[in-house]
Amino acid sequence: MALRAGFVGLGDMGRPMAERLVAGGIETTVYDVAEAPIRALVEQGAKAAASPRELAAASQVVGVCVRDDDDVRAVCLGEDGLFAGAARGTVIAVHSTVLPSTVIELAAAGSERGVFVIDACVTGGAQRARDRQLTLLMGGDPKHTETARAAFETSAEKIIHCGELGNGCKTKLCINLITYLQWAAAFESLTLARAVGLPVQVLEEAGLANGQLTPLMVRFLAGHKLPDEVRKSEAVQKTLRGHMVVAEKDLAWTLALARKAGVALPAAGLVSQLMARLYGVEDPGRR
Repeated sequence: MALRAGFVGLGDMGRPMAERLVAGGIETTVYDVAEAPIRALVEQGAKAAASPRELAAASQVVGVCVRDDDDVRAVCLGEDGLFAGAARGTVIAVHSTVLPSTVIELAAAGSERGVFVIDACVTGGAQRARDRQLTLLMGGDPKHTETARAAFETSAEKIIHCGELGNGCKTKLCINLITYLQWAAAFESLTLARAVGLPVQVLEEAGLANGQLTPLMVRFLAGHKLPDEVRKSEAVQKTLRGHMVVAEKDLAWTLALARKAGVALPAAGLVSQLMARLYGVEDPGRR
């Protein structure tokens, strides 16, 4: 029987992942609180659902890519949530970067209905999703992760089974910590180079040549090389604030995980307070 997939959350990451499901010939049902991305997916061949509950009833595998832990809970629980509509045996893959305890909590609630929750955190960015180059970090029973693999390999170049439930989230938080520390290193190096009159292109050429600057770090620095009038425009600032909010949440969860494990992450603690500066957000209090 042909696989039926659902996807909840059609933002920067979720939309291209859902589009890849459709392009892969998988019967796909989508839901989002915004109407525009739903219409766009329907034009490409997806079916629209009026609620997560309706989506789950039409799907064997569901991807969830929403902002944070509270949003994931809201999507899964309640009268119109995924659990209310899912048939026994449905697999729900949480792509959002959340605490491992959130996925474990939801898996326990889902098991009462015969619904299986796994973590399947995403790394790579929206363009990589479009190019089928994402990496998925899965945690949970291999039977259920393999079921999800059949759907989400449409957007993933590599799927890593990280072990038990929650390990996908742990891996993503550790990887994100590396990323944000890289942002700080790249930004401060750029700041020093400009202050001493060193051309930015020389810094980048040298850093790329010896491997200390990665292409990802150079793409991050691109935002700091925009003309001031562009960087400070409302459209760009809105995007930067969005990145900042996500980064602050991710680092807060990283530090919470570290406290629970009894380890100190002083560099992470410092960088968590600098995200507005690192992203170039002019008014960090504005959301």
